[in-house]
Amino acid sequence: MRFGVTSTALGTGFVAAGVLFGAPTATALAPQIQPDRIGVALSHEETVALGAGPIPAVTAMFVPPDRIGAGLHRDTALYRDAQGGVHATLRQVVTEAAGHPDGTVSVYLNAPGTRGTRLLDVYQQWSD
Repeated sequence: MRFGVTSTALGTGFVAAGVLFGAPTATALAPQIQPDRIGVALSHEETVALGAGPIPAVTAMFVPPDRIGAGLHRDTALYRDAQGGVHATLRQVVTEAAGHPDGTVSVYLNAPGTRGTRLLDVYQQWSD
């Protein structure tokens, strides 16, 4: 059990560092700090870079898909089941937002146990 908790904590920390420092054009990086999570709102250019880079794949190596939440835009083309479950990869969520001229994502690292079992949340934004 200790290995699972430790590897999850280390993996989540690695993912957060990658998201916070991995975008090559981090000029508009906007930190988001809340009592139960920290995150970053990315610019369109950063969102495109995130979707095209290795971070979504590396994240999937450390954080199971059922531990990642996705706040999809109401005009998303990604599949949601009847219970609201998102059936898409992290890369698909990011690249869909990046495919819009003003599309962005916000990525949050949740404190353990504060958002159910989710460790990471990604929210899409773009104008209609």
